[in-house]
Amino acid sequence: MKSDVVLPQPYLLFLGDTTEPGYAKTAFGLRDWAGGRCVGEYAIDGATVVTGLARMTPEQAAASGAKAIVIGVANSGGFIPATWWPALVRAMEAGLDVVSGMHARLRDIDVLREAAARLGRRLIDVREPPSAIPIATGKPRTGKRLLTLGTDCALGKKYTALALTHAFVARGIDATFRATGQTGILIAGGGIPMDAVVADFAAGAAEMLSPDAAEHHWDVIEGQGSLFHPAYAGVSLALLHGSQPDVIVACHEAGRERVLGHPAYALPSIEETIDLALRLGARTNPRIRCGGVGLNTSRLEETAALRLLASESDRLGLPVADPMRGGASFERLVDACLS
Repeated sequence: MKSDVVLPQPYLLFLGDTTEPGYAKTAFGLRDWAGGRCVGEYAIDGATVVTGLARMTPEQAAASGAKAIVIGVANSGGFIPATWWPALVRAMEAGLDVVSGMHARLRDIDVLREAAARLGRRLIDVREPPSAIPIATGKPRTGKRLLTLGTDCALGKKYTALALTHAFVARGIDATFRATGQTGILIAGGGIPMDAVVADFAAGAAEMLSPDAAEHHWDVIEGQGSLFHPAYAGVSLALLHGSQPDVIVACHEAGRERVLGHPAYALPSIEETIDLALRLGARTNPRIRCGGVGLNTSRLEETAALRLLASESDRLGLPVADPMRGGASFERLVDACLS
Protein backbone atom coordinates (compact mmCIF):
# COMPACT_ATOMS: atom_id res chain seq x y z
CA MET A 1 0.00 0.00 0.00
CA LYS A 2 1.30 3.44 -0.83
CA SER A 3 2.45 5.20 2.30
CA ASP A 4 0.56 8.39 1.51
CA VAL A 5 -2.85 6.65 1.54
CA VAL A 6 -4.81 7.27 4.74
CA LEU A 7 -7.60 4.75 5.12
CA PRO A 8 -11.04 6.13 6.07
CA GLN A 9 -12.19 4.56 9.33
CA PRO A 10 -14.17 3.00 10.93
CA TYR A 11 -15.17 0.18 8.61
CA LEU A 12 -18.24 -1.75 7.56
CA LEU A 13 -17.07 -5.27 6.67
CA PHE A 14 -18.49 -6.64 3.42
CA LEU A 15 -18.87 -10.42 3.19
CA GLY A 16 -20.40 -10.62 -0.27
CA ASP A 17 -22.12 -13.96 -0.87
CA THR A 18 -19.31 -15.96 0.72
CA THR A 19 -19.96 -19.50 1.98
CA GLU A 20 -16.36 -20.58 2.73
CA PRO A 21 -15.08 -19.18 6.06
CA GLY A 22 -11.47 -19.53 4.89
CA TYR A 23 -12.12 -16.96 2.18
CA ALA A 24 -13.43 -14.41 4.69
CA LYS A 25 -10.09 -14.13 6.46
CA THR A 26 -9.89 -10.38 5.88
CA ALA A 27 -13.15 -9.81 7.74
CA PHE A 28 -12.15 -12.13 10.57
CA GLY A 29 -8.70 -10.59 10.81
CA LEU A 30 -10.11 -7.08 11.12
CA ARG A 31 -12.69 -8.25 13.64
CA ASP A 32 -10.06 -9.91 15.80
CA TRP A 33 -7.21 -7.40 15.55
CA ALA A 34 -8.90 -4.10 14.71
CA GLY A 35 -12.33 -4.61 16.23
CA GLY A 36 -12.47 -1.06 17.50
CA ARG A 37 -12.39 0.13 13.90
CA CYS A 38 -15.29 -2.08 12.71
CA VAL A 39 -18.92 -1.03 13.20
CA GLY A 40 -20.58 -4.11 11.70
CA GLU A 41 -20.92 -6.50 8.78
CA TYR A 42 -22.92 -6.47 5.55
CA ALA A 43 -23.67 -9.40 3.22
CA ILE A 44 -25.85 -10.17 0.22
CA ASP A 45 -28.13 -13.09 -0.58
CA GLY A 46 -26.37 -16.45 -0.51
CA ALA A 47 -23.83 -15.61 2.19
CA THR A 48 -23.55 -18.08 5.04
CA VAL A 49 -20.39 -16.71 6.69
CA VAL A 50 -20.84 -14.34 9.64
CA THR A 51 -18.30 -12.55 11.82
CA GLY A 52 -20.54 -12.06 14.84
CA LEU A 53 -20.52 -8.30 14.43
CA ALA A 54 -23.79 -6.43 14.12
CA ARG A 55 -25.49 -7.00 10.76
CA MET A 56 -26.04 -3.59 9.16
CA THR A 57 -27.09 -2.02 5.91
CA PRO A 58 -24.71 0.58 4.48
CA GLU A 59 -27.16 3.29 5.52
CA GLN A 60 -27.20 2.05 9.11
CA ALA A 61 -23.41 1.76 9.13
CA ALA A 62 -23.00 5.32 7.88
CA ALA A 63 -25.39 6.52 10.57
CA SER A 64 -23.21 4.66 13.10
CA GLY A 65 -20.11 6.51 11.97
CA ALA A 66 -18.63 4.20 9.33
CA LYS A 67 -16.51 5.94 6.72
CA ALA A 68 -15.75 3.02 4.40
CA ILE A 69 -16.89 -0.41 3.38
CA VAL A 70 -14.03 -2.92 3.30
CA ILE A 71 -14.24 -6.02 1.14
CA GLY A 72 -13.68 -8.65 3.82
CA VAL A 73 -13.17 -11.53 1.40
CA ALA A 74 -9.98 -12.90 -0.10
CA ASN A 75 -11.28 -15.43 -2.63
CA SER A 76 -9.15 -17.58 -4.89
CA GLY A 77 -7.92 -15.32 -7.67
CA GLY A 78 -8.87 -12.11 -5.85
CA PHE A 79 -11.74 -11.15 -8.19
CA ILE A 80 -14.73 -8.90 -7.50
CA PRO A 81 -17.80 -10.64 -8.99
CA ALA A 82 -20.56 -8.69 -10.68
CA THR A 83 -23.02 -9.92 -8.05
CA TRP A 84 -21.24 -7.67 -5.53
CA TRP A 85 -21.30 -4.48 -7.59
CA PRO A 86 -24.80 -3.28 -6.65
CA ALA A 87 -24.02 -3.65 -2.94
CA LEU A 88 -20.81 -1.66 -3.31
CA VAL A 89 -22.64 1.05 -5.25
CA ARG A 90 -25.28 1.14 -2.52
CA ALA A 91 -22.52 1.65 0.04
CA MET A 92 -21.14 4.58 -1.94
CA GLU A 93 -24.65 6.04 -2.21
CA ALA A 94 -24.85 5.80 1.60
CA GLY A 95 -21.69 7.92 1.83
CA LEU A 96 -19.02 5.24 2.25
CA ASP A 97 -15.71 4.96 0.44
CA VAL A 98 -14.74 1.47 -0.79
CA VAL A 99 -11.55 -0.26 0.35
CA SER A 100 -10.36 -3.46 -1.29
CA GLY A 101 -7.44 -5.81 -0.95
CA MET A 102 -8.40 -7.93 -3.95
CA HIS A 103 -6.17 -8.53 -6.98
CA ALA A 104 -8.88 -6.97 -9.16
CA ARG A 105 -8.74 -3.18 -9.02
CA LEU A 106 -11.86 -1.28 -8.04
CA ARG A 107 -11.06 1.46 -10.52
CA ASP A 108 -11.02 -1.06 -13.39
CA ILE A 109 -14.71 -1.87 -12.90
CA ASP A 110 -16.71 0.66 -14.92
CA VAL A 111 -19.81 0.52 -12.71
CA LEU A 112 -17.82 1.25 -9.57
CA ARG A 113 -15.57 3.88 -11.13
CA GLU A 114 -18.53 5.77 -12.57
CA ALA A 115 -20.48 5.59 -9.30
CA ALA A 116 -17.49 6.86 -7.35
CA ALA A 117 -17.05 9.80 -9.73
CA ARG A 118 -20.76 10.64 -9.59
CA LEU A 119 -20.97 10.42 -5.80
CA GLY A 120 -17.58 11.85 -4.89
CA ARG A 121 -16.45 8.66 -3.18
CA ARG A 122 -12.97 7.12 -3.09
CA LEU A 123 -11.99 3.69 -4.40
CA ILE A 124 -8.94 2.52 -2.45
CA ASP A 125 -6.95 -0.56 -3.49
CA VAL A 126 -4.46 -1.63 -0.81
CA ARG A 127 -2.99 -4.51 -2.83
CA GLU A 128 -0.57 -2.22 -4.63
CA PRO A 129 3.15 -2.75 -4.03
CA PRO A 130 5.53 0.20 -3.74
CA SER A 131 7.47 1.35 -6.77
CA ALA A 132 11.18 0.73 -7.33
CA ILE A 133 11.43 -2.58 -5.48
CA PRO A 134 15.02 -3.78 -5.82
CA ILE A 135 16.26 -7.20 -6.83
CA ALA A 136 17.22 -9.15 -3.72
CA THR A 137 20.88 -9.03 -2.74
CA GLY A 138 20.94 -11.86 -0.21
CA LYS A 139 23.21 -9.76 2.02
CA PRO A 140 22.78 -10.26 5.79
CA ARG A 141 21.02 -7.47 7.64
CA THR A 142 21.23 -6.30 11.22
CA GLY A 143 18.46 -6.94 13.72
CA LYS A 144 16.45 -10.11 14.31
CA ARG A 145 13.67 -11.61 12.21
CA LEU A 146 10.93 -14.16 12.71
CA LEU A 147 8.81 -15.54 9.87
CA THR A 148 5.61 -17.52 10.21
CA LEU A 149 5.02 -20.14 7.53
CA GLY A 150 2.42 -22.83 7.13
CA THR A 151 1.21 -26.11 5.79
CA ASP A 152 -1.45 -24.23 3.79
CA CYS A 153 -3.14 -20.88 3.23
CA ALA A 154 -5.58 -19.22 5.66
CA LEU A 155 -4.78 -21.20 8.79
CA GLY A 156 -3.12 -18.79 11.20
CA LYS A 157 0.18 -17.34 9.95
CA LYS A 158 -1.02 -13.75 10.35
CA TYR A 159 -2.66 -14.38 13.73
CA THR A 160 0.48 -16.10 15.00
CA ALA A 161 2.70 -13.25 13.83
CA LEU A 162 0.43 -10.65 15.43
CA ALA A 163 0.17 -12.58 18.70
CA LEU A 164 3.94 -13.04 18.89
CA THR A 165 4.52 -9.35 18.17
CA HIS A 166 2.15 -8.38 20.97
CA ALA A 167 3.82 -10.87 23.32
CA PHE A 168 7.31 -9.57 22.50
CA VAL A 169 6.22 -5.98 23.11
CA ALA A 170 4.52 -6.98 26.38
CA ARG A 171 7.89 -8.30 27.53
CA GLY A 172 9.54 -4.97 26.77
CA ILE A 173 11.12 -6.14 23.51
CA ASP A 174 11.27 -3.79 20.54
CA ALA A 175 9.24 -5.60 17.87
CA THR A 176 7.35 -4.70 14.69
CA PHE A 177 4.70 -6.68 12.85
CA ARG A 178 5.49 -6.66 9.12
CA ALA A 179 2.40 -7.18 7.00
CA THR A 180 2.66 -9.03 3.69
CA GLY A 181 -1.01 -9.42 2.74
CA GLN A 182 -4.05 -7.24 2.38
CA THR A 183 -5.56 -8.04 5.77
CA GLY A 184 -2.32 -7.45 7.62
CA ILE A 185 -1.87 -4.17 5.79
CA LEU A 186 -5.36 -3.04 6.82
CA ILE A 187 -4.57 -3.96 10.43
CA ALA A 188 -1.05 -2.51 10.56
CA GLY A 189 -1.61 0.49 8.30
CA GLY A 190 1.27 -0.44 6.02
CA GLY A 191 3.26 -3.28 4.51
CA ILE A 192 3.88 -4.88 1.13
CA PRO A 193 1.31 -7.15 -0.56
CA MET A 194 3.74 -9.87 -1.57
CA ASP A 195 1.41 -11.68 -3.96
CA ALA A 196 1.08 -8.50 -6.03
CA VAL A 197 4.84 -8.14 -6.57
CA VAL A 198 6.39 -9.26 -9.88
CA ALA A 199 8.10 -12.59 -9.19
CA ASP A 200 11.66 -11.44 -9.92
CA PHE A 201 11.34 -8.71 -7.27
CA ALA A 202 9.51 -10.66 -4.55
CA ALA A 203 12.57 -11.58 -2.48
CA GLY A 204 13.74 -7.98 -2.84
CA ALA A 205 10.39 -6.82 -1.51
CA ALA A 206 10.89 -9.03 1.56
CA GLU A 207 14.32 -7.46 2.09
CA MET A 208 12.76 -4.02 1.70
CA LEU A 209 10.03 -4.89 4.21
CA SER A 210 12.51 -5.87 6.94
CA PRO A 211 15.56 -3.60 6.54
CA ASP A 212 18.59 -3.22 8.78
CA ALA A 213 17.51 -2.65 12.36
CA ALA A 214 18.92 -2.28 15.86
CA GLU A 215 20.67 -5.35 17.23
CA HIS A 216 17.85 -6.39 19.56
CA HIS A 217 14.91 -5.31 17.38
CA TRP A 218 12.61 -8.05 16.07
CA ASP A 219 10.71 -7.86 12.80
CA VAL A 220 7.89 -10.42 12.98
CA ILE A 221 6.97 -11.13 9.39
CA GLU A 222 3.58 -12.42 8.29
CA GLY A 223 3.94 -15.52 6.13
CA GLN A 224 2.03 -16.20 2.92
CA GLY A 225 0.92 -19.39 1.20
CA SER A 226 2.90 -22.57 1.74
CA LEU A 227 6.15 -23.94 0.35
CA PHE A 228 4.12 -27.01 -0.67
CA HIS A 229 1.18 -25.15 -2.23
CA PRO A 230 0.49 -26.09 -5.87
CA ALA A 231 -0.24 -22.46 -6.77
CA TYR A 232 1.34 -20.17 -4.16
CA ALA A 233 4.68 -21.75 -3.24
CA GLY A 234 6.59 -19.04 -5.11
CA VAL A 235 5.58 -16.21 -2.80
CA SER A 236 6.38 -18.38 0.23
CA LEU A 237 9.90 -19.11 -0.99
CA ALA A 238 10.54 -15.46 -1.87
CA LEU A 239 9.50 -14.44 1.64
CA LEU A 240 11.72 -17.10 3.17
CA HIS A 241 14.80 -16.12 1.17
CA GLY A 242 14.22 -12.38 1.35
CA SER A 243 13.31 -12.08 5.01
CA GLN A 244 16.31 -14.20 6.06
CA PRO A 245 14.58 -15.26 9.30
CA ASP A 246 16.57 -16.19 12.36
CA VAL A 247 13.50 -18.03 13.62
CA ILE A 248 10.56 -19.67 11.89
CA VAL A 249 7.26 -20.70 13.46
CA ALA A 250 5.34 -23.36 11.54
CA CYS A 251 1.56 -22.93 11.45
CA HIS A 252 -1.14 -25.55 10.92
CA GLU A 253 -4.87 -25.99 11.48
CA ALA A 254 -5.87 -29.03 13.50
CA GLY A 255 -8.01 -31.35 11.41
CA ARG A 256 -7.26 -29.84 8.01
CA GLU A 257 -6.10 -32.55 5.64
CA ARG A 258 -6.50 -31.11 2.11
CA VAL A 259 -5.21 -27.90 0.54
CA LEU A 260 -7.84 -25.16 0.69
CA GLY A 261 -9.30 -24.73 -2.80
CA HIS A 262 -7.18 -27.63 -4.14
CA PRO A 263 -8.72 -30.75 -2.55
CA ALA A 264 -6.79 -33.12 -4.81
CA TYR A 265 -3.68 -32.25 -2.80
CA ALA A 266 -3.02 -33.52 0.70
CA LEU A 267 -1.39 -31.17 3.19
CA PRO A 268 2.24 -31.82 4.09
CA SER A 269 2.98 -32.78 7.67
CA ILE A 270 4.26 -30.23 10.16
CA GLU A 271 7.60 -32.06 10.20
CA GLU A 272 7.92 -31.89 6.41
CA THR A 273 7.08 -28.19 6.49
CA ILE A 274 9.71 -27.41 9.11
CA ASP A 275 12.37 -29.54 7.42
CA LEU A 276 11.88 -27.98 3.99
CA ALA A 277 11.76 -24.44 5.40
CA LEU A 278 15.01 -24.92 7.32
CA ARG A 279 16.78 -26.42 4.31
CA LEU A 280 15.65 -23.70 1.93
CA GLY A 281 15.99 -20.88 4.45
CA ALA A 282 19.60 -21.80 5.22
CA ARG A 283 20.46 -20.54 1.75
CA THR A 284 20.26 -16.92 2.94
CA ASN A 285 20.54 -17.44 6.71
CA PRO A 286 22.60 -20.48 7.75
CA ARG A 287 21.62 -19.84 11.40
CA ILE A 288 17.89 -20.31 10.80
CA ARG A 289 16.06 -22.39 13.42
CA CYS A 290 12.50 -23.37 14.30
CA GLY A 291 11.06 -21.78 17.44
CA GLY A 292 7.98 -24.00 17.49
CA VAL A 293 4.51 -24.48 16.08
CA GLY A 294 1.40 -22.32 16.01
CA LEU A 295 -1.54 -24.72 15.95
CA ASN A 296 -5.00 -23.38 15.11
CA THR A 297 -7.41 -25.32 17.34
CA SER A 298 -10.45 -23.12 16.75
CA ARG A 299 -12.57 -26.12 15.71
CA LEU A 300 -11.91 -27.91 19.01
CA GLU A 301 -13.37 -27.38 22.46
CA GLU A 302 -10.98 -26.32 25.22
CA THR A 303 -10.15 -29.68 26.78
CA ALA A 304 -9.52 -31.40 23.45
CA ALA A 305 -7.46 -28.45 22.24
CA LEU A 306 -5.19 -28.42 25.28
CA ARG A 307 -4.74 -32.18 25.07
CA LEU A 308 -3.75 -31.91 21.41
CA LEU A 309 -1.30 -29.06 22.05
CA ALA A 310 0.44 -31.11 24.74
CA SER A 311 0.59 -34.31 22.68
CA GLU A 312 1.89 -32.52 19.58
CA SER A 313 4.55 -30.79 21.64
CA ASP A 314 5.69 -34.14 23.01
CA ARG A 315 5.63 -35.73 19.56
CA LEU A 316 7.54 -32.95 17.82
CA GLY A 317 9.88 -32.03 20.65
CA LEU A 318 8.97 -28.36 20.18
CA PRO A 319 6.69 -25.83 21.86
CA VAL A 320 3.23 -26.10 20.30
CA ALA A 321 0.64 -23.44 21.11
CA ASP A 322 -2.56 -21.91 19.85
CA PRO A 323 -1.72 -18.19 19.91
CA MET A 324 -5.39 -17.27 20.26
CA ARG A 325 -5.79 -19.42 23.36
CA GLY A 326 -2.59 -18.14 24.97
CA GLY A 327 -1.65 -19.74 28.27
CA ALA A 328 1.47 -21.54 29.38
CA SER A 329 2.02 -23.29 26.04
CA PHE A 330 2.09 -19.95 24.24
CA GLU A 331 4.53 -18.51 26.79
CA ARG A 332 6.81 -21.48 26.12
CA LEU A 333 6.60 -20.74 22.39
CA VAL A 334 7.53 -17.10 23.01
CA ASP A 335 10.45 -18.19 25.21
CA ALA A 336 11.72 -20.55 22.51
CA CYS A 337 11.52 -17.90 19.80
CA LEU A 338 13.53 -15.44 21.90
CA SER A 339 16.08 -17.91 23.25
